Amino acid sequence: MQEDSSHSPSYTVPCDDYVHVVEFSPFSSGTPASLLAYGGNQYLVVGTCLFQEEDVEVEGVEFNVLRAFHHELRVDALAWSPESRLDRIPTIRLCTAAADRKLRLLTSDLQDRHEVKVMEGHTSYINHLVFEPMEGKQIASVSDDHTCRVWDLDGNESATFRLQSPGISVCWHPKEVFKLMVAEKKGTIRFYDMVTQQAILSLESEPLMSADWCLTNTIKVGGVSGSDWLIWDITRSSYPQEKRPAHIDKARLFRWSRANENLFATTGCPGKINTQLIIHHLGHPQPVAIGSVTVGSGLSWHRTLPLCVVGGDRKLCFWMTEM
Repeated sequence: MQEDSSHSPSYTVPCDDYVHVVEFSPFSSGTPASLLAYGGNQYLVVGTCLFQEEDVEVEGVEFNVLRAFHHELRVDALAWSPESRLDRIPTIRLCTAAADRKLRLLTSDLQDRHEVKVMEGHTSYINHLVFEPMEGKQIASVSDDHTCRVWDLDGNESATFRLQSPGISVCWHPKEVFKLMVAEKKGTIRFYDMVTQQAILSLESEPLMSADWCLTNTIKVGGVSGSDWLIWDITRSSYPQEKRPAHIDKARLFRWSRANENLFATTGCPGKINTQLIIHHLGHPQPVAIGSVTVGSGLSWHRTLPLCVVGGDRKLCFWMTEM
């Protein structure tokens, strides 16, 4: 377990308020910059990021706010649609979850048109959501109500998967869009065929806080349980191949890098003041980087760079990993 030999963030961006969730768009914006959204108490900000690793004329990071949206409650989770683009006709589309058990689909042209579609059906807290990654015409969400629900963009439920415990994470296969991964709190991870609506494979572990599918190499699944991180190879066993202690306190989130299939990050549960971030590489016994964020929350990786972001108290903190 790691004591705090902390690396400072590579870059920080100031924000007006406490950041509860932050997500890079996993899809190309059609421009050199990446789309990034962050949210908190009654607000959601959409912007673009360009880093010095991508453009020599940038010093550190260039962050531009495209639009700030009023959001009725605190944003508890958010997901980007692949339809969000900044070339041709700019379109922003993302979906949020809030404590009123509703999803909100936000669509904006960043000028006059701004639509919010409220989707109701979950009967308890929504923990995670994701868009179908090819066309973005469906959204999957998981909840403490022991369901994973799949919605069309009109808010109709096209499928409901009954779970045996709260749903904590949901991931959609990047190319085979009929495959959905759903992780449950009790430690079961199932892969569903969206056509037959049947489970085709399941993994087991100790109770989970978070799980993620490695979308650059989809035989790998990762998660956090207790203070440990776990890695599965789904071709070899339904039980984890690797399990290592990571955090002094409980671990909270697990996210694979989108740039490197051996790179992943975990965060500790928000502590008294600081939240610990650890960046791991499967080829290295020691962490690649350890960071700490004041009341940190959220975790997301850049689409092409080995760089992740965590939200904090009126700031975004970015860690660049030298690979």
